[in-house]
Amino acid sequence: MNVVGWPVVLASLSLVFLAVGLSRWLRLGIEREMVIASVRAAVQLLAVGVVFAAIFRSDQAWLWSWVWVVFMALAATRVVVRRAEHTIANLALVAGLAVFGSAAISIAITFGLGVLDYDPVSLVVIAGITVGNAVPSAVLAAKQSMTMCRDHVGDVEAGLALGFTRRDTARFMAPRAAKAAMITRIERTKVVGLIALPGAMTGLLLAGIDPIDAVAVQLLVMYLILGTAAVCVVAVVSAVTNAAVTDDLRAAEWTRTPAS
Repeated sequence: MNVVGWPVVLASLSLVFLAVGLSRWLRLGIEREMVIASVRAAVQLLAVGVVFAAIFRSDQAWLWSWVWVVFMALAATRVVVRRAEHTIANLALVAGLAVFGSAAISIAITFGLGVLDYDPVSLVVIAGITVGNAVPSAVLAAKQSMTMCRDHVGDVEAGLALGFTRRDTARFMAPRAAKAAMITRIERTKVVGLIALPGAMTGLLLAGIDPIDAVAVQLLVMYLILGTAAVCVVAVVSAVTNAAVTDDLRAAEWTRTPAS
């Protein structure tokens, strides 16, 4: 496969420019975010590319690879906590345990069963795939569960008045928030292979790997991503819905605060 040059990368922006033009023409208001996202992605990926080049060429590549994995997990946890509009008790701890635990299981399965050779590059890639895909679901879980608690604060207070405990309230609020947070990931999993060819499988096919082997690797990656997203959603939704009720069984103050 030929190495993609910068002119090709710039040419690929044509669709982005078209979308920005259409948004501006129709006054949709999404052009600014698209430009910011495109520029930010380029800066971040270039910075990561420079860091990876230094890591993988280092005599201590293993050490720095593991440092990077830990950094990714910490950064993912911070993103989830920051996206929550108010301070939620134990959210950082719960989200961190979910992210770190899911990444550890993914790494153990992938390398422990010999799916990939255990080397610094593969370690960073597998951790990045699982952690990176966990973040959007976890962030959506935080937002959905907070919105759900705000929208139904009257139901929460009514339940508490009838004798609901904190656990009862969480069980009442959590299912709808979890389903809303997981719907995108579940639907994407349902249509894989029919409507979309996922990245790992596409890369292996382009590299000349046997299609059945490529499918097996993609299934592994897909299930790890789905499981990681689900674990993080469950953890975050549980933390937020439990925090909707105070220790003295009242609706938390943030449930009465309008979303910013």
